[in-house]
Amino acid sequence: MQPKDTTTNEGYKGFTNAGCPFLPCHKGVQREFNCLFCYCPLIAYECPGPYEVYTDRNGLTRKDCSACTLPHDGYHQSWNFIQRWLEYPVPWSGKPQTDPPIRRPKPPGHEDLSDD
Repeated sequence: MQPKDTTTNEGYKGFTNAGCPFLPCHKGVQREFNCLFCYCPLIAYECPGPYEVYTDRNGLTRKDCSACTLPHDGYHQSWNFIQRWLEYPVPWSGKPQTDPPIRRPKPPGHEDLSDD
C-alpha cells in the first residue's frame, strides 16, 4: 500500500452511495456526487458555502448547510476544496454568512498573499 501523497489511485477522495434513500440530498451538483463528506467537516468552521443560521430548540445557534453543494460536487473538486479549507481552519463565529462570503484563511503571517 502506497502513502496517499505517492499513490496514483484517488479512490479515497470520494464515492457515490447510490443506495442512499436521500440521494440526491443537495440539488445543483454538476459532477459525480461525492458522499464522502455527507456530514461536512467545515460545519464548525467559517466557509464560503451558502448557509443559513437558525436557533435550535435548545437555544443554540446552528448552521443550515442544506443549500451547499461544495463538498459534494465532483470527487476531485470537493476533496481539494475541503483540504484547502482545513489547512487553516477558522472557528465559525456563530453569525450569519457575510456577503460576499468569507475568503479562504491564510497561514499565520501571510495575510498579504493573494487568495488561491
